[in-house]
Amino acid sequence: MKFLDDPPRFLLFTGKGGVGKTSIACASAIALARAGRRVLLVSTDPASNVGQVFGMSIGNTITEVPAVPGLSALEIDPEQAADAYRERIVGPVRGLLPETEIASITEQLSGSCTTEIASFNEFTALLTDAHGVTAGFDHVLFDTAPTGHTIRLLQLPGSWTDFLDDGKGDASCLGPLAGLEKQRTTYADAVDALADPNRTRLVLVTRAQRAPIAEIARTHTELADIGLAHQYVVVNGVLPTPDGEDALETAIYHREQAVLDTLPANLRTLPVDEVELKPTNMVGIAALESLFAPTTAPVDESQSAGPGGLEVADAPLSRLVDELAADDHGLIMCMGKGGVGKTTVAAAIAVALAQRGHQVHLTTTDPAAHLADTLDGSVDGLEVSRIDPAEATAQYRNRVLATKGAALDDQGRANLAEDLKSPCTEEVAVFQAFSRVIHESRRKFVVVDTAPTGHTLLLLDATGSYHREIARQMGENTNFTTPLMRLQNPQETKVILVTLAETTPRLEAAGLQADLERAGIHPWAWVVNNSLAAARPTSALLRRRAAAEVYELDAITTGHPGRYAVVPMLAEEPVGAEALTALTRSLVAGLENGVDPTALEIVRHHDAVYDRQSTPTTD
Repeated sequence: MKFLDDPPRFLLFTGKGGVGKTSIACASAIALARAGRRVLLVSTDPASNVGQVFGMSIGNTITEVPAVPGLSALEIDPEQAADAYRERIVGPVRGLLPETEIASITEQLSGSCTTEIASFNEFTALLTDAHGVTAGFDHVLFDTAPTGHTIRLLQLPGSWTDFLDDGKGDASCLGPLAGLEKQRTTYADAVDALADPNRTRLVLVTRAQRAPIAEIARTHTELADIGLAHQYVVVNGVLPTPDGEDALETAIYHREQAVLDTLPANLRTLPVDEVELKPTNMVGIAALESLFAPTTAPVDESQSAGPGGLEVADAPLSRLVDELAADDHGLIMCMGKGGVGKTTVAAAIAVALAQRGHQVHLTTTDPAAHLADTLDGSVDGLEVSRIDPAEATAQYRNRVLATKGAALDDQGRANLAEDLKSPCTEEVAVFQAFSRVIHESRRKFVVVDTAPTGHTLLLLDATGSYHREIARQMGENTNFTTPLMRLQNPQETKVILVTLAETTPRLEAAGLQADLERAGIHPWAWVVNNSLAAARPTSALLRRRAAAEVYELDAITTGHPGRYAVVPMLAEEPVGAEALTALTRSLVAGLENGVDPTALEIVRHHDAVYDRQSTPTTD
């Protein structure tokens, strides 16, 4: 692998959710450790699954991986980091200031901005070795959050440096003013480390698919603009040359090769590695060690499902859409791990509702989402938008200056303008834009394609903080409705968890469901997207992968009973209204159209089982 040739001390892995960043980062860490290096693998993803991949508990402390001498791992836990950060600020003044002031400081530090800054400080400390914790390691590898969140993280050193250099406004989320000079130095050192090719290498991980390729092309430009120009590309999960007997496998292969043959111009100048699709999921040391090895032996047919082994219930997305369409308005939020197809599922639901005659607003909170590319055209009755953090922040600043700033003198307006340059302003702006979307769902359907799990939880955290503050101000005897209360109301909000029939996305969706339920938000349905088992392939490689899905599908349908849908993998990427409409057709319809007629009776049998066991409730 070219990206592992003569590697610098720091390697950062980024890319669109679901492309295999964690697998590539973990396999790279093992390869370097096996070569005799001391390696620290760090996850900066708020929804990290490094521990799941290694099959062990890691957490917010450096933990050795016993099966790989020389390898240690660390997951930056946002909540633990935020708790420790708050205590560093509040602890020294506890007992010195009145309790009311302590409570006020704590409340100021309770939002998601503080969580972001705390995680960011952990990241910069590792880059600059501020605490000496990385001194004993030859390499530090960062498995980052999906692209939009990562770009934000990598831009923060420069953003905070500019703010501290130029601004004299409110820096409460950074902590006491006495510590700002030290933080300015740390952030500047982090910028230098990121921009130095002798110290840092950025690895753009993608799949041979149009959307992930387009995303890393944009990422390349955005990060090069802030000084991170030393980049490599890894195309993960490339299908080997097929024998031509499986129509689905052949179609996917040609689709991938066409994407690789037409790489964007700015990526063709970068070193590119291709990693073959493996027959097993990348969980466990043995699987990870096989990731970079060429697949030379034929796939073991004995571990694939037999002719009747890929039995998948007909649980079409259309069944969920029909139930949603029974109302004439409401908020529908598609959530899940990056790369599971939230954008596609959200767009398919929105198109289907619009085609049924409803007014629909499809929007996204994902900084890296591109709904227009997925729709590839307009649909009657469907409005499409994006909560753009930069645009929302600019509008918020202008609004505050025009209202609050109108009564201030020139010096006061200058101070206010400086305050509004803080990157924390973005948190407030995005939350307000999200709140407006929630309010709009009272008169039409609003379908929200959310950011990947960790970023979404931070947004919901801001929603919860706002609710608590309003409740405190209004008191017990006043009627009010906050955005969180709308999210908690099943008559107003339907949360759909989108996942894949794979271990890590399923576990993450289950974890997200638990987090939501603790906040009083109960998911309405699960959608298993892009299922190979539902597409019933015939090639040995795809059937081996599909066989693993059957267990995962069973775990979903038995562990989370209720509404669910299974969307089969398609030969063509679902782009455009016509292709999105096809996603809401039943699996039986697909089989009747010739995908696999021999399976029709099996599927109809399981459809009957689905009807008996998982009939949607009306609660």
